[in-house]
Amino acid sequence: MTMYRKNANRLWAGVTLLGALGMAYFGWQWHQRQALNQQIRAGVVIKQGGSPALQRFSAAYDQGLHGDYKHAVQTYGQALERAPDAIDVPHIHFNIGNNLFLSGLVRTINEDGTFQDEARYAFTQAKIAYEQSLRQDPHDQAAKFNLALLHSVMARGMQGASKDQSHMELSNLPIGLP
Repeated sequence: MTMYRKNANRLWAGVTLLGALGMAYFGWQWHQRQALNQQIRAGVVIKQGGSPALQRFSAAYDQGLHGDYKHAVQTYGQALERAPDAIDVPHIHFNIGNNLFLSGLVRTINEDGTFQDEARYAFTQAKIAYEQSLRQDPHDQAAKFNLALLHSVMARGMQGASKDQSHMELSNLPIGLP
């Protein structure tokens, strides 16, 4: 009976030791991820450490912070191609939507108060990116809020510019009698 207890105690000690080592490993991974997130928030481009997708993500985030929205969207697209985890995909789509939304907002408006074609295109693409993000993670409150904000902006200025048809010719035939 004492031999059985000794073996059971050794088994439980081994399981406890493995559990403690596993917790230490996952704690170390969590700490590494937090450090990388802090670097990204601080605007440091990740060049070493982290996955290639994370490196592209941090480069795109930095480009977006500096107002280079077009290149940020392209770099997020590259990060999307390299994203190993399905967890990262909705965040990448969300950031693509944010950069497209900001790109549309910095465009100038026409004289009649409507958006230029480039802004309309950027808003439409941002809407698609937000919807894609919400398909991947339907509970993302930030994506829902930004999509609602985008809808309100689009409702105000998305009507097309009115065309003045008094100066348009329908063909190359002269108008009137000869």
